[in-house]
Formats: sequence, structure tokens, C-alpha cells
Amino acid sequence: MMARAHPTLALRPFLPDDTPLLIEIFRASIEDLTGGDYSPEQQQAWAAAADDEEAFAARLAQRLTLVATLEGSVVGFIALEGKDHIDMLYVHPAVAGQGVGTMLVDALERLAASRGTPRLVVDASDSARDFFLGRGYVAQQRNSVSRQGEWLANTTMEKRLAARSGS
Repeated sequence: MMARAHPTLALRPFLPDDTPLLIEIFRASIEDLTGGDYSPEQQQAWAAAADDEEAFAARLAQRLTLVATLEGSVVGFIALEGKDHIDMLYVHPAVAGQGVGTMLVDALERLAASRGTPRLVVDASDSARDFFLGRGYVAQQRNSVSRQGEWLANTTMEKRLAARSGS
């Protein structure tokens, strides 16, 4: 048996059977990673988006959803709505800060650029804002979104993608 110095991160497409685990990651990420920016009531209202497992699965299936794995275990996901809107990016708190989110966004940016998409847009939570700023996204506007009677702030951010090189 050979030990590995660095665990293996990989990407794959979303499969419907992933839904329960992605819901768990979605909820854990909100609960554990956003407490400095959102109240418990706001977090609960936000996490309620996953209360209907069937609707959550449909949301993921209707988007280009990529799943990140670490040594074969699912640890995060990203979903692209339409051709240019990052709809969801969630990483399990146990691997936050270990490059999973970066890998997911890198893959989506490369994919979008290869399709000729000129820019990507994301409505970044206050907790994710610095992550996207560090990746070259520029704040466009602040938003307040109502979820189950709670108001949650986020920032619409945009990144221009490099044009495809000749064919």
C-alpha cells in the first residue's frame, strides 16, 4: 500500500442519487460557515430551500451541476443556471479552505469560457463575497432577498472571462 501526500480531488456530473448528500452539504455549509454574517433565523430560512428534496433535486438537474469528490467522497457542488449565472456553490465545512471551492469555480469558468460565455455572474452571500473578490469578481450591486419572512443580503458580482483562442 502506498501513502499519498495529497488527497485526490476530482469532479464529476451531478447524479440524482447525490441529492440527499448535497442537501446535507448545503445545510452544513450554511449552518457552519455563515454564522458571522447571518443570524440563526436567516440561516434557517436560507437552509429551508432544501426542505423539499424533490424540488431541490429538480433545481440541480435543471442546471449544469458539478460535484466535487475527495478520495471518492462527495464534498461540494456548484451549479450553473443558464449560460452565465453561478446559482449555487457549497462546500462541506470539514473541507472549507482546502481548495474545493476553487476547483469547482475554476472548472465552471473554464467550461463557460470554452462555450464562448463572456462573463459569469454570482449573487454571493456576505460569507462568500471575499472568496469571489479574490478570484477577480467585481461587485455590481447589493441585494436583499426575502426567504420565509427573513431578509438576506448578498452582492451581485461579475467576472469577465477570457475569450476563447482560435479554433
